[in-house]
Amino acid sequence: MELDTSAAEGRAPLDRSRLGADFAARAGLSRIEIVEELGSTNDELVLLAETQPDEWGDLAVLVAERQTRGHGRLHRPWESPVGASLAVSILLRPHNPDGRPLPTQSYSWISPLAALALREALAQVVGLESALKWPNDVVVGGLKISGILAHLAPGAHGEPPAVVLGAGINVSLREDELPVPTATSASLAAGRPVDRTGLLAAYLEDFARRYRAFCAADGNAETPFAGGRSLLSQVQDATITLGRRVRVELPGGRRLVGRATGLDSHGALQVVEDDGGRHTVGAGDVVHLRPADGGYA
Repeated sequence: MELDTSAAEGRAPLDRSRLGADFAARAGLSRIEIVEELGSTNDELVLLAETQPDEWGDLAVLVAERQTRGHGRLHRPWESPVGASLAVSILLRPHNPDGRPLPTQSYSWISPLAALALREALAQVVGLESALKWPNDVVVGGLKISGILAHLAPGAHGEPPAVVLGAGINVSLREDELPVPTATSASLAAGRPVDRTGLLAAYLEDFARRYRAFCAADGNAETPFAGGRSLLSQVQDATITLGRRVRVELPGGRRLVGRATGLDSHGALQVVEDDGGRHTVGAGDVVHLRPADGGYA
């Protein structure tokens, strides 16, 4: 008889009773839908944002138990066995407390905001210390545990564009299932099964809290959040890339080598070459970023 090991590995289906309307209301989400299978949660949510704008508002969440055509930056494929990961997308229609849309140039901070939320969820639920790898990865022990990717979506009723924020999180992948040697999973790093439902809930709650603070600051990453520090300061402190010599691979085979010194007000990476040359590199300009002496992060 073949034994079902999914529960022992932390691969049981998401517990929808813990992620229902009561949870959404408590977390401040407008909606949460969990489906069995989708090609890509980001692609589907972009479509829903356009075709059903009144049903899919700010902080609406779409989760797939299985994603068959997931992708990261530059359309790199992302797939994993059923129940071994989290594929979650959040629709955002950012407004400040006065109802004014946030400036679209502030949207570049939404992915780092999500990375901070996931970092907190990993610490809270799994007990893992993680860091941000610029521009859009979360790493544990120098290995990638999550990639975060934002897409623009049509705004509702003539408003500015919305944002669809997707996260792919490796939860219970075994070593032989990892897509690349530079990846890891929460269960591998922790040495035990991980509660996918609990991790997802913690991520969504923390993200919604941070997002509301971001909107209250009118999308300004240099403005201190209520009773705390600015988003820019928080992201810089959590980013493992900063202070290191890095190799930035740019389109067309161009390459930039220097020390990553900080982030500018839009979240772009500031790099100083050995000869003193200074460069500012946006996330959309980069093919790969690696430590100059090798490795992933």
